[in-house]
Amino acid sequence: MFDTVLVANRGEIAVRVIRTLREMGVRSVAVYSDADADARHVREADTAVRIGPPPAAESYLSVPALLDAARRTGAQAVHPGYGFLAENAGFAKACADAGLVFIGPTAEAISLMGDKIRAKETVKAAGVPVVPGAADPELVEAARELGAPVLLKPSAGGGGKGMRLVRDLAVLEEEIAAARREARASFGDDTLLVERWIDRPRHIEIQVLADTHGNVIHLGERECSLQRRHQKIIEEAPSVLLTPEIRASMGAAAVEAARSCGYVGAGTVEFIVPGVDPSAYYFMEMNTRLQVEHPVTELITGIDLVEWQLRVASGEPLPFAQEDVRLDGWAIEARICAEDPSRGFLPSGGTVLALNEPQGWGSPLLGELGGGVRTDSGLSQGTEVSSLYDPMLSKVIVHAPDRPTALRRLRAALADTVTLGVPTNAGFLRRLLAHEDVVAGDLDTGLVERDAESLVPKDVPAEVYAAAAAVRLAELAPAPREGWTDPFSVPSGWRLGGRPAPLPFPVRVPGLEPVTVEAPGGARVTDASVTVTVDGITHHFHRAGNWLGRDGDSWHVLDHDPVEAALSGAKHGGADTLAAPMPGTVTVVKVAVGDEVEAGQSLLVVEAMKMEHVISAPHAGTVTELDVTPGSTVAMDQILAVVTPREAPEEEA
Repeated sequence: MFDTVLVANRGEIAVRVIRTLREMGVRSVAVYSDADADARHVREADTAVRIGPPPAAESYLSVPALLDAARRTGAQAVHPGYGFLAENAGFAKACADAGLVFIGPTAEAISLMGDKIRAKETVKAAGVPVVPGAADPELVEAARELGAPVLLKPSAGGGGKGMRLVRDLAVLEEEIAAARREARASFGDDTLLVERWIDRPRHIEIQVLADTHGNVIHLGERECSLQRRHQKIIEEAPSVLLTPEIRASMGAAAVEAARSCGYVGAGTVEFIVPGVDPSAYYFMEMNTRLQVEHPVTELITGIDLVEWQLRVASGEPLPFAQEDVRLDGWAIEARICAEDPSRGFLPSGGTVLALNEPQGWGSPLLGELGGGVRTDSGLSQGTEVSSLYDPMLSKVIVHAPDRPTALRRLRAALADTVTLGVPTNAGFLRRLLAHEDVVAGDLDTGLVERDAESLVPKDVPAEVYAAAAAVRLAELAPAPREGWTDPFSVPSGWRLGGRPAPLPFPVRVPGLEPVTVEAPGGARVTDASVTVTVDGITHHFHRAGNWLGRDGDSWHVLDHDPVEAALSGAKHGGADTLAAPMPGTVTVVKVAVGDEVEAGQSLLVVEAMKMEHVISAPHAGTVTELDVTPGSTVAMDQILAVVTPREAPEEEA
């Protein structure tokens, strides 16, 4: 076994790997960019090395910097986590050339399975069924031959980045261009393939584990059908869809796929499965790394996958055979992401002002005090969440004897999750887990997109505004001096000869119209909580400054100054103003001041957390103000441009 391992990653996966290293008595080395100097993974590692400034290309994606950090700290092996260089064959080879053990498969296996075209050909030759499709350069012809709908996928990567579902072939070439641009930005390779789209499919994957002695086994399946924008958000193990016979068949196919490329370590074979006929499954791709959702497999098998990645990489044989693997109970995972459901799930950011995470870490699998709940997280109070990296912040995972209990347990854990200062999807996930089809196990990859709108409250609850007013009132109260308070400084609304005057507080939640509300009587306000009674019902909120949270949801309730708002609107042209919908970086600017534009014309592209958002003209007119250039970093609601409307012809007026 190794003495020292460098973890070439950040965030929750780096913390996860470090904890197993500590359990095994192996010294851990963290790496960090300047943006992560005070990150949790840096504090929890035995040693940490600065590897450069953000962006990732100059730090976490810098092979020379990572190899130098390993050399300077005496590391014998490198764990890549997932994302960044985890599936980069060049990095695996560079580690081997430097005398380091890459904790993962060989560079050859990564290269083969990382190329979706070659991967399909390889597993097909091994007898594994594959989805009909074709690749560059026959992309357009193949798409037209397959007929709509078709799915465009980057050959060089995964995670939903660069994927486009095309239901109308009239926009095929436009979608191909967009997919190539995103694939090039994410993977440095814009090669695409096209596949037949299977309506209402289910996404089921098989965890495999292989050693250097020729042993390959599978550890059952994970159901990953609950996705948004091709990104998994809820995963569970096992799947309600599979019978023992289909599970054994898919598991055997996954093992053959792993054998076909000489796989070593922990990997995942992904299948697309028609919900109406789960026996007709198709190979999609193989992920040559640890998966984000690996904890659900750990909890139902009792096998620490990170530990066995390390043991396999050090040459140990697997001590268990396929018949030794047992699936115990049910596990479900929810991914907590920095995104704002109320603003169309746009990436969010900010400083974590208050944090509470259901935590049961007594061991790398499940803590003794966790009540069946585990949280994998890279967060700490004070963490700055920026647009530089992936939006996933943490994962809440539960284990229970059966699926209904696991669903209830996860909903309760999400209700207990607090991340004030950074909008997240925790409340949305809690409501999703109560969706009647989710409860029934009637899943498919389009369910979330179809029903997302119904799971996002349209209005802010009245008690939220009441709690915000209670906070404002409490902040106005003077601090007592020497046991005496000046009665004339108390914000009671007292007036001579009459009833107390109500104290109205104009407040607003970003993106919504302002409201004026009075503070309810009897409210209890502390630095960390607020309790108010509205219409006879008492409500409890977590609090940090002007942030309020409850049941996984959070609200940023700001003071509203009507005069300032009117002046700001006049200055920036009101509806003529284009503002950044999220914190991020301007990657494309297609216009200049003085250009004439049409309504709906694409003007700029803002990217945050690997997601592009197109800024379009609100109406026909002239670009009269442009405050950004490609590469500009922008904050949420920052003014980007102003389009002055084109005057209507006199006869129309």
